[in-house]
Amino acid sequence: MQPRNMSMSGVVDLAAVKAAQEAKAKAEQARAEAVRQGGAGAVSPADLVIDVDEAGFERDVLQRSAEVPVVIDFWAEWCQPCKQLSPVLERLAVEYDGRILLAKIDVDANQMLMQQFGIQGIPAVFAVVAGQALPLFQGTASEEQIRGTLDQLVQVAEERFGLTGLVVDPDAQPGAVPAGPAVPAGPYDALLEAAVQALDAGDLGGAIQAYRNVLSDDPANSEAKLGLAQAELLQRVQGSDPQQVRKEAAEKPADAEAQIAAADLDLVGGHVEDAFGRLIETVQRTAGDDRDAVRRRLLELFEVVGTDDPRVVGARRALARALF
Repeated sequence: MQPRNMSMSGVVDLAAVKAAQEAKAKAEQARAEAVRQGGAGAVSPADLVIDVDEAGFERDVLQRSAEVPVVIDFWAEWCQPCKQLSPVLERLAVEYDGRILLAKIDVDANQMLMQQFGIQGIPAVFAVVAGQALPLFQGTASEEQIRGTLDQLVQVAEERFGLTGLVVDPDAQPGAVPAGPAVPAGPYDALLEAAVQALDAGDLGGAIQAYRNVLSDDPANSEAKLGLAQAELLQRVQGSDPQQVRKEAAEKPADAEAQIAAADLDLVGGHVEDAFGRLIETVQRTAGDDRDAVRRRLLELFEVVGTDDPRVVGARRALARALF
C-alpha cells in the first residue's frame, strides 16, 4: 500500500487549547528546569519506544499524550512491510530525543484496539496528542516523508498544545518512572480547604477562584483539577430550567449548545453514560467550531468523573473513533 495523507492539516480541528504560546513557554520552562536539575524526571533513550496492549492503553498512550506526542505503530509479526517500517520509526523516536514517544501495538494480540481505530490494513501509523487521536499514514513511507510528518507533529504539539516532550538522559535507568520536575511548595491545604468551605456555603465563584489559585502554582494538582471541574459544572447548571433544556436538546439534536447544556444536566443527575453518549453523538453530527466545543466539554466532564473511571476510558475510545 502507498502512503496516504501525510499532511497534518487535520490536527487543527482536533486542537482546542487557548493561550498556546503561554502553554508552550511554560512547558519549555518545565523541560529546562528538569535538565537544570541534572536529569530529574528524565527517561532513558530505551524508554522512548514502548510496547502497548489494551490493558495499558489508557496509561501508556492517552495519559502520556498529555506530555509528549505519542506515535502509534500498528504492526504484526507476519507483516513484511511492518518489518521495514518499524525499525525506521524506532530509530527516529530515539533521534527525536524525547519530542515523540513511539508506542508499538501488535494487532494480533490487540484486536479491540485495531477495531477501535478502524484499521483496515497494516502497517498503520497514528498519533495521539493531548488525548486526541489522528491518522498519520498507512503503508510504508520513505524516511524523508516520515521525518516531514514527525516534524509537523512536533510543531503542532508545541504550538497548539504546549507539549515539548520528555527529558532524555542517556544515563537514566531504563524502565524507571520519571519523577518529573519539582513542584514548588505552597499553602495548598489552606487553599483547598477554602474552596471546600466556599462550596459548602454555596459560593461557587469563590470555590472556583480558590481552585484556580492552587492550579496557578501547581497545574498538576489532581484534587484542585477535580474540584474545579465539579464547581464549574455546578455553576453552569445553576439557575437553568431542566425541562426547557431537555426540550431544546430533543428538538435540536445537532445543536452543539443545546446538547452541551443537556449533557451537563445528565451528569449532575448521575447519568454519566447518557452525558458521554449524548456528546459523542453530537461530535459525529457537527463540524468545525461546534464540534470542537462539544469535544472540549466532553473532556471537561471526563475530569469531573475521573480519568480512571471505566466509563471515561470507554468514552475516550468512542470519542477517538468519532473523530476519525
